Amino acid sequence: MLELIDQLAPPYLSLSGDSVGLQVGDSQSLLEKILVTLEVTPETLREALRLGANLVVSHHPLIFEPLTSIDYHSPVGGLLKKLVANDINLIVSHTNLDTAPRGLNYFLGEQFGIINTKVLHPTYQDRLLKLVVFVPEGYQEEVRKAISEAGAGWIGNYSHCTFQTSGTGTFMPREKTNPFKGEKFRLEKVNEIRLETVLPYFKMEQVIHALQESHPYEEVAFDLYSLENEGIVAGLGVWGDLAQPITLKSMAQKCKEVLSVEGVKVWGDLQKEIHTMALCGGSGGKLIGNALEKQVALYLSGDLKHHEVQHAQQNGMAIIDAGHRGTEEPVVSYLADYIRKGLKDKGFYHEVIPVFTSPGGRERFV
Repeated sequence: MLELIDQLAPPYLSLSGDSVGLQVGDSQSLLEKILVTLEVTPETLREALRLGANLVVSHHPLIFEPLTSIDYHSPVGGLLKKLVANDINLIVSHTNLDTAPRGLNYFLGEQFGIINTKVLHPTYQDRLLKLVVFVPEGYQEEVRKAISEAGAGWIGNYSHCTFQTSGTGTFMPREKTNPFKGEKFRLEKVNEIRLETVLPYFKMEQVIHALQESHPYEEVAFDLYSLENEGIVAGLGVWGDLAQPITLKSMAQKCKEVLSVEGVKVWGDLQKEIHTMALCGGSGGKLIGNALEKQVALYLSGDLKHHEVQHAQQNGMAIIDAGHRGTEEPVVSYLADYIRKGLKDKGFYHEVIPVFTSPGGRERFV
């Protein structure tokens, strides 16, 4: 499960000081049912116990600051006691999910019709590598498929990108070998395919593992080269064009529908037609300057302060504040769907249950 979540939101994308990954539990435990939620609450754990779930996946960390003691009578200590006593594991995907290229903000951007999507505030740029491997003729498709499905071969929105050339490989098996072809101490010549592709640095380990598992040779010959090409950019918020222009008033209504909130705060001309937009889930006031630099017509976020809104207004940018929870809770369904599909692809059919919290604090379960 950790590996599955890390593929969507690698831990190294988390911001400094954040706490992500397995916070409570045993990474080797067998999963039963899984709850996905915005944050861990007493109601969440009661529902986990009622349903027999032994894993909670939360966006907000339960343990954020380092603990020097665990007081069972404190709010956090009480929740930790209940988790441990009932063998419930807790995995957190926080700012790594916020900044991931297909994480929270990417998902919100899709829901609001943002196209030509770009990162609003980059916090990480990945290195690109070129992989070259030599495969005996007739086995190249099996290897190509394995490394592509492990994350190699992406160029923009194109996947499975490789290049192949043929040639002759030579080798002599020595003692303590079990050669796929040839005999010990005899020079062997084999028709081989040189297979080339690109991969992001953070996918290197899983791609190499897939390569070695799919390759027929006992010893796999491959090269890795660092590239100067720009890799994946990750960060907070997204911005871009809107697929369909919309008035500020209509966008405010759309916010209530998309985010399932009772109301939003709006600043700007309600009849103004919006063509460009930026957004950031959670507390995004510090990125108003980034949005102004992109010259977008509208910025959507939560927990905006008076002086931040005033700065935007003075520079002619409309603002919608849909609240911290309102701009983050939609990721619960997105993450639950991702986990459900990822498990199914691996042949597992666990029940994955999203848990939502209403503005008043009462839990509602789907």
